[in-house]
Amino acid sequence: MSWLDDPLDDEDEPLYDESDVRIRPNPKGNRPRTKRRPAHEDATIARVLGVDRGRYAVLAGEDTPEEHQLTATRARELRKTPIVTGDRARIVGDTSGEEGTLARIVGIEERTSLLRRSADDTDQVERVIVANADQMLVVVAAADPEPRPRLVDRYLIAALDAGIRPLMVVTKTDLADPAPFLRHFEGLADLRVFFSARDETPVDTIGEALIGHSTVFVGHSGVGKSTLVNALVPTAGRATGHVNEVTGRGRHTSSSTVSLRYHGQGGSGWVIDTPGVRSFGLGHVDPANILRAYRDLEDVAEQCPRGCTHLADAPDCALNEAVAEGRLPAARVDSLQRLLATFKDRTDY
Repeated sequence: MSWLDDPLDDEDEPLYDESDVRIRPNPKGNRPRTKRRPAHEDATIARVLGVDRGRYAVLAGEDTPEEHQLTATRARELRKTPIVTGDRARIVGDTSGEEGTLARIVGIEERTSLLRRSADDTDQVERVIVANADQMLVVVAAADPEPRPRLVDRYLIAALDAGIRPLMVVTKTDLADPAPFLRHFEGLADLRVFFSARDETPVDTIGEALIGHSTVFVGHSGVGKSTLVNALVPTAGRATGHVNEVTGRGRHTSSSTVSLRYHGQGGSGWVIDTPGVRSFGLGHVDPANILRAYRDLEDVAEQCPRGCTHLADAPDCALNEAVAEGRLPAARVDSLQRLLATFKDRTDY
């Protein structure tokens, strides 16, 4: 008998019931997705020491008997948030630091400072170097490689823009007299300068300036920055290189930015070592901060007519008049004018 010969009546059982309805399972779990994120009120605050291939070395319990280092990854909601050395991160999960464990970074505390650079002066995309530093130690060699005052000017502008106090160490003073180079900065009375020779590094004197501070070390490749870091932090193990005899350029040795604890007789501080660079773009900097970095020139520029561009062809510019009269070093004013010329057509500030 076919099904046509045996129709269902009202008392017959139905062919299907609700249990036969097939529901597509949620491939990401049974709970529906939501944009609400947990507050993570139990999160621990930790210092970011460095990053390597998506894994962050962080220090939890800083300055307490429970201080320990652990590894963490970032939470999905932070995938577009830059996390850099020096950040104060909020971490959850397994924070024991035992081998094989992995915590998770779920937030970043408000930063007190942010040191940045760009690929060049026209690039608006900023590259974050370090967070929460309050000092910058510019390392420059008296020779081998030759000092580059304009690069140092850029460091000083970036430091001022970030609200960071600059310091300077001149290395390899046994190879050349640093006085001609330092004349470029003689108007900066508040710039503290240290001197280091091949066999005479003032570790204790420099170290005193690091106590109680988070200091980011910057410098051209080959100036001896990694050597200085190793002298200050013997356990650092930062790779050192040499200067190419043909090109006069240093070889990049530090490949990542890391925070290292400095221990001195009067206390401790943080040394943040960065990779050596041959250029330091200021595309992210407000041009108004450029002249402020040349504090000695800023005082003279106050005598300029209103709206003065301070460029080489600016009429009645007090800076140009001071150079002509021998009251200001021509090279230093030229350095300022080159930077101002780069930024004169910018309209994004």
